[in-house]
Amino acid sequence: MTNSSPPKVAVVIPCYKVKNHILGVIGGIGPEVVRIYAIDDCCPDGSGDFIEANCTDERVTVLRHSENQGVGGAVMTGYRAAIDENMEIIVKVDGDGQMDPSLIPDFIAPILAGEADYTKGNRFFDLEEIRAMPRMRLFGNAMLSFMTKLSSGYWDLFDPTNGYTAIHVTVARHLPFKKISHRYFFETDMLFRLNTIRAVVVDVPMNAKYVDEVSNLKISKIVGEFLVKHVRNFNKRIFYSYYLRDMSVASLELPLGLLFLGFGLLYGGYHWVSSAQMGVPTPAGTVMMSALPIIAGIQFLLGFISYDVASVPVRPLHRSIRRPGVNNVGPRV
Repeated sequence: MTNSSPPKVAVVIPCYKVKNHILGVIGGIGPEVVRIYAIDDCCPDGSGDFIEANCTDERVTVLRHSENQGVGGAVMTGYRAAIDENMEIIVKVDGDGQMDPSLIPDFIAPILAGEADYTKGNRFFDLEEIRAMPRMRLFGNAMLSFMTKLSSGYWDLFDPTNGYTAIHVTVARHLPFKKISHRYFFETDMLFRLNTIRAVVVDVPMNAKYVDEVSNLKISKIVGEFLVKHVRNFNKRIFYSYYLRDMSVASLELPLGLLFLGFGLLYGGYHWVSSAQMGVPTPAGTVMMSALPIIAGIQFLLGFISYDVASVPVRPLHRSIRRPGVNNVGPRV
């Protein structure tokens, strides 16, 4: 990125059942954006044809999927197109009118300043604005946020299902497009993938706009599925970060904590049941033999969590990687 010319910013808009709002979203995108990719994700309403027939913005390019690939698949298609055209920053905005396009400069500013590789909207920054959010969605986001912190390693982020994002193209090139979840888990899986390459992610405060579009994301139905995927990503991240790529004191604290805690619980539980069946009190020595490993295990695990929280990436990746040549534009998968 040079200082002599403005950055080449592209916007990716997944389009699926958004005909009522898509023209307004495109119309609200400012002149800082040079290319707009509208991805018709096999929309039954014909979003792509509707945009081409009614939108006169020359920046807009309509891309079509022959099969529905979900929001993640649509975003990856947009990322590939932006990479092919040598864009520098890629912003993702939903087409349902719930994301204010006028905030795009706020999302790209930390990347331009060299403070972030990836920015993400946070609707929970202003406590007063939280009152406008439906309570069920607020509760679900709080649960998903905690699981995301564990699985992704970005302990300083919130609002994991927020899809208003921006990414530096150098970082996008290093993402394994074929491995990233294409459906509702896309936003949180992106954070896990970004952590594996040590990208810096920054929250951008924003207000949510709730219009007449009905969300397809039902918190009650996906919490179980998300939990399984978060556990999978957590295990992968811990293995990659603390045993495959690097070794640290935390690499010892985690297994020792689990070992001591597990031994204390099993040993104490066995003797507690035995004493209850025989109707005799558990000896003090047995209680201590159970309590001490539990206390030690908890201390080791707290030490690991403290180390993990302090290990959030802080050095922007795109500033330390030489930008590839014009012909080298494909993502590493």
